[in-house]
Amino acid sequence: MEKISSRRKLPPLLRWIIWVLIVQFVLINISAALYAYKLTHFYTGSEQREPMARQNIFVKTWRLFTGPRYSKSFITDPPTFSFDTVILKTSKGIFIDAWYARADSLPKGTVLLFHGITTTKASLLSEAYEFRFQGYNIMMVDFRGHGNSGGTTTTMGVRETEEVKLAYDYLVQQGEKNIFLYGSSMGAVAVIKAIADYGLNPSGAILEMPFASLQSHLQARARLVGFSGFNEKPFGFLVTGWIGIERGFNGYGHRTEKYAEKITCPVLLQWGALDNIVLKKETDKIFNAIGSADKKLVIYEQAGHGSMLQNNPGKWQVEVEGFLSVNKN
Repeated sequence: MEKISSRRKLPPLLRWIIWVLIVQFVLINISAALYAYKLTHFYTGSEQREPMARQNIFVKTWRLFTGPRYSKSFITDPPTFSFDTVILKTSKGIFIDAWYARADSLPKGTVLLFHGITTTKASLLSEAYEFRFQGYNIMMVDFRGHGNSGGTTTTMGVRETEEVKLAYDYLVQQGEKNIFLYGSSMGAVAVIKAIADYGLNPSGAILEMPFASLQSHLQARARLVGFSGFNEKPFGFLVTGWIGIERGFNGYGHRTEKYAEKITCPVLLQWGALDNIVLKKETDKIFNAIGSADKKLVIYEQAGHGSMLQNNPGKWQVEVEGFLSVNKN
């Protein structure tokens, strides 16, 4: 008599479903890993892409699957004001390019400016002109992998905190007293994290549209290509994990509101009501988490994820000049 096997075989349909799920899981993770690598790596060549509005759902899906491709940005038009080029160096030997310019009159202090992802310090020239007009020295920094600085990768504000500290220490060594930190988007996140990590003590911080976390930022990128609601959440979760693995940090721990708790200096937080990348709930979360009692949230009703100054020059000048004048020594 044949021995009956003690193990029961799975029904063919169930086995087929399991294999399909396994294959899908592998493909989704390959996609997330590829997207994570491309998002945080800058290419030296250029690639022209069809505008998003003209792309159909299949092209958008393919873009989400394969990930973005960013060329390293270079600066071709320097400022019209006189400046000195300052070269800083990270602990890993990456050269960081910065512009330092003195005010035309006796300076009231110095403003350090930090840009967003995939842009350069030149994207903040409008703000730099305004700070100089208000009587402040300025120092503008290219993050690693951006502009004229070395490197070809970004960590979305995690290790870029070193650039903030290097520039801040440089100004302290120059004898500067009233040092203000200004950051836009990823630059604002790097400023918040640098204050928390290194215990920096600026006279104040002006923060524009920082994202709440790496995961929320990636969900926003999914929304930008037409995938909102439930689809953006697993996408953000998986890519966050892979960015952390590939760049060597805990992606899920990269949360701006966590860093904001350690800020004790005066803070001016600015956000545009039409911003489809950083949502109101994210901005509220960060603002409420800021440890300083001296903080103010200013909302620009007609602004999106871009320059608040260029959207509403009058309002920006009043808010920023008032913040600077009250907090300088």
